[in-house]
Amino acid sequence: MTPLWTSEAIAEATGGTANSSFDVTGVAFDSREVAPGDLFVALRGEHADGHDFIPMALAAGAGGLLVEREVNGPFVKVADAARGLEDLGRASRRRTGARIIGVTGSAGKTGTKEALYRAFDRMSFGGAHRSLKSYNNHVGVPLSLARMPAMTRYGIFEMGMNHEGELRALSRMVRPHVAIVTTIAPAHIEYFGSEEKIADAKAEIFEGLTSDGTAIIPADSPHASRLYNVAARHAARIVTFGLRAGADVRVVEEAPSARGGTLVTAQLRTARLSFTVAMPGRHWVSNALAVLAAVEAVGGDLAQAGLALAEMNGLPGRGARRTLRTADGGEALLIDESYNANPASMAATLAQLGEERGERRIAVLGAMKELGALSESLHRGLADAVRAAGVSLAVLVGDEMAPLADALAGDVPVERAKDVTDVLDLLPGRLRGGDVILVKGSNSIGLSRLVDRLAAEEVAA
Repeated sequence: MTPLWTSEAIAEATGGTANSSFDVTGVAFDSREVAPGDLFVALRGEHADGHDFIPMALAAGAGGLLVEREVNGPFVKVADAARGLEDLGRASRRRTGARIIGVTGSAGKTGTKEALYRAFDRMSFGGAHRSLKSYNNHVGVPLSLARMPAMTRYGIFEMGMNHEGELRALSRMVRPHVAIVTTIAPAHIEYFGSEEKIADAKAEIFEGLTSDGTAIIPADSPHASRLYNVAARHAARIVTFGLRAGADVRVVEEAPSARGGTLVTAQLRTARLSFTVAMPGRHWVSNALAVLAAVEAVGGDLAQAGLALAEMNGLPGRGARRTLRTADGGEALLIDESYNANPASMAATLAQLGEERGERRIAVLGAMKELGALSESLHRGLADAVRAAGVSLAVLVGDEMAPLADALAGDVPVERAKDVTDVLDLLPGRLRGGDVILVKGSNSIGLSRLVDRLAAEEVAA
């Protein structure tokens, strides 16, 4: 196997000193995720020091170490391991000839990143790379860059933020040829105070664009002009996408597909394409338009991208669908949106729930975090979406959900739960054949535990 990094290359990239010659085939900073041949980066955190986990990393087969002090084992010693990881990420970016796409947004960025990866990986016969999981912060982005093989043809990187200036630093590290903002919504509004300031922070992704770079902006957003004005200072080209007329990449026709997705004809800047979006919901049609805009911007194969969108199924925690066996001998549909939630993504998934055919629609909704002073009004504001979805039972988890419970009183049956433990005891035995169950909430609420519990009754495909 061709090494990802040699000790000499690591030392050159980081300004460190190697105690021996070694090769590595991967990079990790969590000793529990180390695979044989990985470089283990011993990061120091607030609650733990990665140097304490070096024996575990070596036992797992680590091929080398990036450390701040001399240890037993093959290593490159640097003054600061976190800075060393950033330097390794920058070196990876310098050595690649890949076309790089950066993705951010208040919702949809992980799904869009995954769709982009599948499209580019398909058209390059395995030559695409992307950030795994939601590794989108000041540690995850340099890690994802450092993991990129030198011969990669397309690199797709998700970038997140919850404070001003974070995206600016990440984008300047990634230096994307294409930068996408999926949408603007009041996620993390606790730290910003307004959607306008969130839009400004998301627009920082454009500051890292290459000199020939393309900015891709959601035309349907009320903050589109704000994003456009920032992009105009940094991008060689600006492309808008959306469901409304006037966007550069837009829907011409759409219709439900037989399997729950959407048949779409889209007008792009240079072509018109008919394709299927396998993932249900209009928010996924919008995500697909952003994907096609990026593929077109780098001269990729649009037909292959369309096929990738048709084959893409739900991601765990982000739209995955499971058929469950119920106690009455029937089957129920579980929609797993348990990974995260903000007002925009809640509204979008509730709208999709309303399109599902079922005897009962059950919405298990966890509290939305980091909403600050607007938390009460934004939770209460979900009431219209719950009613419009025809929800038969709303199970509301977390203290922040009290305003929504009050707003739904008399209209929709509501059951309150303090935390996910209460729901584990409340829900599974009450499901019936024909039910459709949506599970969605901020990750810290832990609704993935409920999904795991329900999945124990999954019907084999």
